[in-house]
Amino acid sequence: MTNLSDQPWFQEPGLKRLMTLLNGGGAETRVVGGAVRNSLLGMPVGDIDLATTLLPAEVTGRAAAKQIKVVPTGIEHGTVTLVVDGKGYEVTTLRRDVATDGRHAEVAFGASWQEDADRRDLTINALYVGLDGEVIDLVGGLSDMETQTVRFIGDAEQRIAEDYLRVLRFFRFFAYYGRGRPDAAGLKACARARVQLKTLSAERVWSEMKKLLGAPDPGRALLWMRQSGVLTEVLPETEKWGIDAIPGLIAAEQALGWTPDPLLRLSAITPKDPARLVALAERLKLSNAEAIALDRFARAPKPQETVTDVAFDRDLYRYGREGLIAVLKLELASARSQAEADSKAMTRSGRLSALLRRAEAFERPVLPIKGSDVLAAGIPSGPKVGEILGKLEEGWVASNFTLDRERLLARISELAPK
Repeated sequence: MTNLSDQPWFQEPGLKRLMTLLNGGGAETRVVGGAVRNSLLGMPVGDIDLATTLLPAEVTGRAAAKQIKVVPTGIEHGTVTLVVDGKGYEVTTLRRDVATDGRHAEVAFGASWQEDADRRDLTINALYVGLDGEVIDLVGGLSDMETQTVRFIGDAEQRIAEDYLRVLRFFRFFAYYGRGRPDAAGLKACARARVQLKTLSAERVWSEMKKLLGAPDPGRALLWMRQSGVLTEVLPETEKWGIDAIPGLIAAEQALGWTPDPLLRLSAITPKDPARLVALAERLKLSNAEAIALDRFARAPKPQETVTDVAFDRDLYRYGREGLIAVLKLELASARSQAEADSKAMTRSGRLSALLRRAEAFERPVLPIKGSDVLAAGIPSGPKVGEILGKLEEGWVASNFTLDRERLLARISELAPK
C-alpha cells in the first residue's frame, strides 16, 4: 500500500480539520486528483480538492456548525468551497454522469466511489487518499504513474465524447507527466474527435493550450498534436509554419534560466504576421495584455548583429521593449541551436545575447515637450499640433534622444506654417 500521511500538505491543520469533520457518521471524504498525483511524483502540490459521500447541503451544515466559511462555487454540480485559515478547499459530492453533449454534463449525486472514479478523465487524475493517508486506486492509476503513461479511464472515445476539451487535456497532461509515445488508444481517439474542438468555447480552448504551452517542455506533446491533426485544428496558423523552433527555445530557456512563457512559445510556432496574429488573438479571445504582447512581437523588427547600440536603442523606443525582447529570444535560441556546427551562428549568438541584455535594461526616455508646449508657442489647436509634435519627436529620436527641451522648443517656430 502507498501512504501519503507524512506529506506536509496532508499534515496541514486546515485539511486535518476538514477531513475529521467530513468523515464519520456514515460519511466518507477523500482527497482526490492533482494533490495526490503530484505528491506521488514528487512535484509541488497546489490546490487540494476533496470528494465526499455527503450531499452539498450536508457539507454546508457540518461546516456552518463549526463556523467554517462556505462558498457555493458550483452548487449545481455538487461543489462547495470551504475556507479554513484563509485557504479554500473544494469539496464535491460523488457524482455519476446522467447525460453529456461533449461540452456540458448533467450529473446525479451518488455514493459509489467506483462510479465517481469511472467518470473522471485520466487514470492519474482519479487517485484518492483517505483519512488514514492510504492511496486508493480504482482505475489503475498507480501503475500508469510508474510508467508515466497518460491514459483515459475505460473507453477513450467515450471519455472524450463526454467533454471534447479532454482532447487537449490528454496532450496537456502528456506534456507534464507523460513519457515515450502517448497511449495509442488515447491518441487515436483524440485524432478522431479533433473536429469537435470547434464546438468548445474559445476561452476553454485557450485556457487549456496556455497551460500546455507553459509545461517545462511541451515539445513532444506539440509533436503528437501535429501528427494527430489536433494542433492544426486549434492553431491553423501553425500548419505551414511548424514547431521546429520549440526544441531550440526549450534548450535556451534551460541554459539561460528563462522562465517558460506560453506566449513566447506561441510566437515561436506561429508566423510573424500582424494580421494573422490579430486574428488568432480574436479567435481564441486572448486577454488584452496577451493580444498586445503578440502584436508587439509581430511588429518588432528582427535585429541584425551588425546593428549599433544607438540604432538599437531607437528601435527599442519605436517598437517597445517587450516585442523586441521576444524577437531577440527566438533569434538567440535559433542561433544557439546552430552554433555548434556554424561559427557564424556562434558569433551571432554572442551579439544577440548582448542586445538582449541591453533591451532588458532599457528604460524608455520621455520626450521633453508636450502638445501643450506647441500650443503655447502659438500654434492653433488642430491636426497641425500633432504633426509638429511628431516631427519634433522624430528629430529627437534621430539625435539619440540628446536634443533638450530648449532646442526642441526653438524648433517649433521653424516647423510652424508660414
